[in-house]
Amino acid sequence: MGRGDLTKEEWMRLEPHLPKSGGRGGRWCDHRQVINGILFRVRTGVPWRDLPERFGSWKTTYERHRRWSADGTWDRILQAVVADADAQGRVDWSMVSVDSTSCRAHQHAAGAPHKTPRIPKKRSTPRQYRPDEGLGRSRGGLTSKVHLAGEGGCRPLALLITPGQWGDSPQLIPVLERIRVKRTGGGRPRTRPDHLGGDKAYSSRRNRRYLRRRQIKHTIPEPKDQRANRQRRGSRGGRPAAFNKEMYTRRNEVERTINRLKHFRAVATRYDKRAYVFHGTVSVASIRLWLRG
Repeated sequence: MGRGDLTKEEWMRLEPHLPKSGGRGGRWCDHRQVINGILFRVRTGVPWRDLPERFGSWKTTYERHRRWSADGTWDRILQAVVADADAQGRVDWSMVSVDSTSCRAHQHAAGAPHKTPRIPKKRSTPRQYRPDEGLGRSRGGLTSKVHLAGEGGCRPLALLITPGQWGDSPQLIPVLERIRVKRTGGGRPRTRPDHLGGDKAYSSRRNRRYLRRRQIKHTIPEPKDQRANRQRRGSRGGRPAAFNKEMYTRRNEVERTINRLKHFRAVATRYDKRAYVFHGTVSVASIRLWLRG
């Protein structure tokens, strides 16, 4: 076993959730070898062609990652791994926080053809496909932004890729809508945390109205301009937003989650041309964090 490869215990957690065959009567190459190759690339950020020979053909490894990113296999594996952890009581629902981080795009991430990529048969459009490829321009150049919801154990529950210049507040609802943790014993998936935390960027009447409607307790500070505008309107401005200082101190957990994700160099710097492939890359890093326990 090489440095960074899956341990025996981690493989036992992951193996039941992997696809059983390659379709059309064929069989996949050894899953463990290929997945270790994908993990090596996500951890180090090396070009696919430079993968060590112990992982087999680089093209097999790349194609497996691209296909599983396109058809949503990595998303399903992430959900299954989180569901297993929830069944064992290893998910901290007491405080789920939302935040985002910008990832600088390498020059090799630009230049994707302006046409919808295709994958075999079942889906003509990749699951996480974006026409803008999740790339945006800023003073520093091309960037992508990863929006995520992280639980108290510093592991991601849901994530979303957007261009780097997109704001945080409009992405709160889409990120929360992606939290669906299935219950192994049956019943509806869990979609609501006990408490939600976020910084001032997520403070808006739309977001607070959504959280109240779903009966999600939240701690989001109110910016000075919003507070002044509410006070200026008097009784029509509504009540002040509740704020729990003790709960807000736990917002560092999502920042630590982002820090752990960015230990993977292919996440900290985006090398993937396609948004759906980069989404798969971040999903693989998230799966790795959950497997570590």
